[in-house]
Amino acid sequence: MNDSLRAARVATFAYFILCGTVMGTWVVNIPAIEERVGISHATLGGLLVLLGLGAFIGMQVAGRLTDALGARVVVPATGVLCSAALVLPGLSREPWTLAGALLAFGFCNGCLDVSMNAHAVHVEKAYGRPVMSAFHATFSVGGVLAALVGAATASAGLTPAAGMAAMGALGIVIALASARALLPAAPTAADTGSGSGSGSAGEAEQAPAAERRRAGAGAGASRRIWVLAALALMVMLCEGAANDWSALHLKDVLGAPASTAAFAYGTFAATMTIGRLLADRLVARFGSMPILRYGAASAAVGITIVAVSPWIWAAFAGWGLFGLGLSGCVPQLFSAAGHADPAAAGANVSRVAGLGYVGMLAGPAVIGWMTHLVALNHAFVLLTLLCAITAVAAGILRTASDPTPEMATSSH
Repeated sequence: MNDSLRAARVATFAYFILCGTVMGTWVVNIPAIEERVGISHATLGGLLVLLGLGAFIGMQVAGRLTDALGARVVVPATGVLCSAALVLPGLSREPWTLAGALLAFGFCNGCLDVSMNAHAVHVEKAYGRPVMSAFHATFSVGGVLAALVGAATASAGLTPAAGMAAMGALGIVIALASARALLPAAPTAADTGSGSGSGSAGEAEQAPAAERRRAGAGAGASRRIWVLAALALMVMLCEGAANDWSALHLKDVLGAPASTAAFAYGTFAATMTIGRLLADRLVARFGSMPILRYGAASAAVGITIVAVSPWIWAAFAGWGLFGLGLSGCVPQLFSAAGHADPAAAGANVSRVAGLGYVGMLAGPAVIGWMTHLVALNHAFVLLTLLCAITAVAAGILRTASDPTPEMATSSH
């Protein structure tokens, strides 16, 4: 690999860490901001819907902008905007100002999320082997860094606004410093053809047939993208449920002390990060479809153990297996969406990421609603069902533009 491609990969890592750190910085400051604004948990829950709405809108806008202008322009710009918008919730003192701040922050975060994933698809295609899961692992690392920095700033007596402004300023520097290493715009479908030579008449004769094939392929690709998006919704709904309910499960259902219950989410997050660090090598060897199928099946087993086990140690094992199983699923869905049509990678990733984000936000709410009808651990059976459906439907990646088989046979 040449130095410019390696630099582009490093820069992509930087943006994923940036995005994870910025979002994590907001998360760790939620309690302090909630107290300062003087709102209840219920009001905060309503305001968080605006964060999700802003992110969803931003994802759709950024997808089209990335395809039109190129990730080299959109990724740094959204990285700067997202870092700058981080301070807005910290400055809010009234519910209505916090509402506007979360809408703006969510929009900027959604823009960065989709544009950097679209660029990651281009890097993966140029690299000739799977690298997407490692990018998503560094997003998780960013969240860990945010937690450490947040604890340090809180112990130092800094206000949320000061700590978030400092992290935002650092994020702007990272976004600008990493910009030059990004890849130029991806080639369009026309650019990737092998139209060299002198057969212009033959090309003219083949054009109508090629257009018809492209139109048919486009319709099929569109349907495939929405199937991938539906799978992303199910997988990320499971992830969102684990984020909010894992610790509460140990505390409320199994009677673990709060200090012990906190490790339930830690176990889930740790195995998810480890799994994403390992997933690229497994994809290179076995392909993306088995990673999605067996990962989702393993997650189904893990959450079933959580749902039925009366023992704390078994619950930890179940949450760990759940995180490990889910770890490689979302990167494969994003990668398949981006490779389906390199010229529309941004738009396709925005559809999959957008619907997936809806699932991430809906997960905690759906489980919470179900607890009015059944016990919390019994509500987790829904997650088992969603993981099982994902495992059964994983064959969609056989017909998607899975890069691994092509990459293996097209080395230069």
